[in-house]
Amino acid sequence: MMHNFQEQERYLRLLSERFPNADAVVTELINLHAILSLPKGTEHFVSDLHGASNAFIHMIKNASGVIRRKIDDIYGDTISEQEKRALCALIYYPDERIRMVISNWQVAMSDEALPMDNPTINDWYARRMHQILDVTRSVSVKYTRSKVRKMLPKNFAYIIEELLYESSIENDRSRYFHSIVDAIISTGRAEQLLIAISYLIHTLAIDTWHIVGDIFDRGPGAAKIMEVLSTVRDYDIQWGNHDIAWMAAFAGNWAMIATVLRVSIRYANIETLEEGYGINLLPLANFAMETYGNDPCTIFQTKDFENNPRLTRSAQLMAKMHKAISIIQFKLEGQTILRHPEYEMNDRLFLDKIDYEAGTITIGSHTYPITDTHLPTISPDAPYTLSQEECELMEQLERSFRKSEKIQKHLRMLYQHGSLFLVRNGFLLYHAAIPLNEDGSFMEVDVCGKRVKGKALMQRIDHIVRQAYFGKGEEKADALDYMLYLWCGYGSPLYHKDKMSTFERYFIGVPELEYERKGAYYTLADQREVCEMILREFGLDAEYGRIVNGHIPVRTIKGETPMRAEGKRFVIDGGFSKPYQEKTGISGYTLIYNSHGIQLVEHEKFESREQAAASGSDIHSRVQLEDFTHHRILVRDTDRGRELTRQVEDLQHLLQAYQMGWIEER
Repeated sequence: MMHNFQEQERYLRLLSERFPNADAVVTELINLHAILSLPKGTEHFVSDLHGASNAFIHMIKNASGVIRRKIDDIYGDTISEQEKRALCALIYYPDERIRMVISNWQVAMSDEALPMDNPTINDWYARRMHQILDVTRSVSVKYTRSKVRKMLPKNFAYIIEELLYESSIENDRSRYFHSIVDAIISTGRAEQLLIAISYLIHTLAIDTWHIVGDIFDRGPGAAKIMEVLSTVRDYDIQWGNHDIAWMAAFAGNWAMIATVLRVSIRYANIETLEEGYGINLLPLANFAMETYGNDPCTIFQTKDFENNPRLTRSAQLMAKMHKAISIIQFKLEGQTILRHPEYEMNDRLFLDKIDYEAGTITIGSHTYPITDTHLPTISPDAPYTLSQEECELMEQLERSFRKSEKIQKHLRMLYQHGSLFLVRNGFLLYHAAIPLNEDGSFMEVDVCGKRVKGKALMQRIDHIVRQAYFGKGEEKADALDYMLYLWCGYGSPLYHKDKMSTFERYFIGVPELEYERKGAYYTLADQREVCEMILREFGLDAEYGRIVNGHIPVRTIKGETPMRAEGKRFVIDGGFSKPYQEKTGISGYTLIYNSHGIQLVEHEKFESREQAAASGSDIHSRVQLEDFTHHRILVRDTDRGRELTRQVEDLQHLLQAYQMGWIEER
């Protein structure tokens, strides 16, 4: 409230530039009150997509099962299950479905289950047009007409608006409605209109997407996911450690360029690099062949080779590239760790502990044979120094990253829509952890010269991540180096394990050395009181607030549940990416928060776009949790509603100023 008008006069005069008279203020007040009374929009939370673009795209198209449930609500038992699936197929993939129907009408008739004798294609158009408009009305009720109008495709805006808001109950209005539909069909525009309305439904069904980290790595479609997100109306990203690795690589951190290349090659997943971002891997291939031409690189066979043990020429080359970039990564990581003793990561320095003549490595008081002794690019006297050829290779790779227009576009998206954490509508979102000590207290971590913990730690790191791209000079260099610590450091809220045992897995192969001990958070955060402590730290109500994170796959197949700490925390890493699905037993989770409450949806395997378009097959999602509130949640109950309420208060003061003559109307 504005208690002192004189102090607020300047602000009100600025506000009057937008609302120049009392009528304009009243109109906006009516609009804001209407918005505040609407049901809150539907928010979807997903994490750990890991390049699974096809599953993510399908999830957007079916709104994690929301559209199918809308169809059930609208029609109940009045249409068959077969027709519901046909309608779903049309809404999800209208282009493909219409082509199927037109190209093979006789087969389509049995699939479409139209309740009429000898239907024609025009009958099909008319019935599906009516149904798809019913669904559009259902998903648009949470928006004002003006907002829906802004989302309408320009070439069909007038027609769709007329069809959506004209009542078909009265006879005259019904005839008007049907005449529009008939005209659309007779002029050959039905196909284009059905497609346009289907895409409108995709937009309306979900108000906001929350991507809780790890878009990148494992699967081939990270660039496709970013492109799809660029078309989404409202989304945010909470950075994961895999996202940070790619952001650092995009920004020019050599150690992280080597890391993202190694991970991509290890999983035989170079599609994101070459096709998604146009990264030229030929210099790496040439360097690998020249350096390791006669080396079988046995321990560097890709995951693809492990599943298909026929050693092809391509697999041999990939193994050589894998070894070449791995050695470079270990060197560059060592340089970074030596520059920053405050990281306390000296236990990650291995190349200076190898006896290159004996082929052994000494760790502590134990000596182990190494699994690969052919290391021609490592100088025992300066093991962390890149050779001239390695330097030239990294310069070429950095140029390739920097000149990619799509990389620069996606990096801007990750910064503009991304953050380390987000507080929204009673939810605290972060990818992995809030570092904790064993006693449950917040862990203090050195972040570029400043020791911080809890919320201050998250805020400080968010600032450092932005400095890595937008900063200048030494501060930028230190921030860019710190991205390595965020990727694999113990105090990193994106990792929070005692080590990342990449070197041990490759070169030693002793299971007890490969074990990565998780930080205290991963066990303590299953306790309600710990989650409540974290919620209070971030200014949330401990009783009603909830935490959402991912990072650690939920092994549903072993009886694990995503709901932890008596419902205070949701871990929604369910395995969208195929490499994780053997561990989880499912294909991902979506947490949905709509005007009725919270739903946790578990996804089964998505087969293919073609199958979904042909049969209306879904992700076969089912609700795991129903936490419906006793009253419907309105916009006024949300964070946005509180902002709008403040706007209402300001406008009421401006209206009073006009009425009292304190500010002149124009």
